[in-house]
Amino acid sequence: MSAVAQAVGIARPHLSAIRNRPSPRRRGRPPLPDAELVSDIRALIADLPTYGYRRVHALLRRQAEATGRAVPNVKRVYRVMKLHGLLLQRHSGRGEERRHDGRIAVDIRNTRWCSDGLEIGCDNGEKVRVAFALDCCDREAMSYVATTSGITAEDVRDLMVATVEHRFGQVNHVPRQIEWLTDNGSCYTAHDTRRFARDIGLIPRTTPVESPQSNGMAEAFVRTLKRDYVRVSPKPHARAVFEQLPIWMDHYNRVHPHRALGYRSPREFIDRSTREDPSGL
Repeated sequence: MSAVAQAVGIARPHLSAIRNRPSPRRRGRPPLPDAELVSDIRALIADLPTYGYRRVHALLRRQAEATGRAVPNVKRVYRVMKLHGLLLQRHSGRGEERRHDGRIAVDIRNTRWCSDGLEIGCDNGEKVRVAFALDCCDREAMSYVATTSGITAEDVRDLMVATVEHRFGQVNHVPRQIEWLTDNGSCYTAHDTRRFARDIGLIPRTTPVESPQSNGMAEAFVRTLKRDYVRVSPKPHARAVFEQLPIWMDHYNRVHPHRALGYRSPREFIDRSTREDPSGL
């Protein structure tokens, strides 16, 4: 020991202390058992395979609040999902982007609604075309129309009526003017459609040409519906899609967590922020 201390140029007592130093004590609390949490996570993603750890955490939080249990920490959910290979693959593609500086979301319900459409392909070659309406505050999918033919101006007018009735009941005019934000599709820009919108108290607003981000909330809903519902559901024919559409919309409104809503579903957000009793689609 003396020779070693002399060779490295340090005092022998110091070298002895280094050699006999006890192993460092673990700081903090020991990690909680993961078996129950893993089981809960697996049960959720078995039905919702496109949900990442933040939405899984939102659903776990909802379950814990309903049963009076402790809410798991979001970092723990991420760690457990990573450890067990349950995280989604990170998307690394860089798609084409168009700049949009405007703000689509609003702070008060029933001040701006947005609408858009999408196409769902079936295994037998049939196509189902859907047009929908969202509230730009609470993100609720208030109404939709679906057809195997193209969405017409008459379909859009029916959508307007159904949306107004969903929020206000059977009235001829909304209590206050509401913006109706859409793209420049012919079914939205038709003269009769725009006139009808103004007659019932809606203010037609269209986005700039070739700027889908200007109706980004509706575009995001299309992506969500295709990713979390259409892609993981059987679509043998159009009739199967028609049967599932109300189930998808109801799940989206009642269950699907939104980052912009504090990872609450639209109807959770409505209930918590306004204490209203939202009607169903």
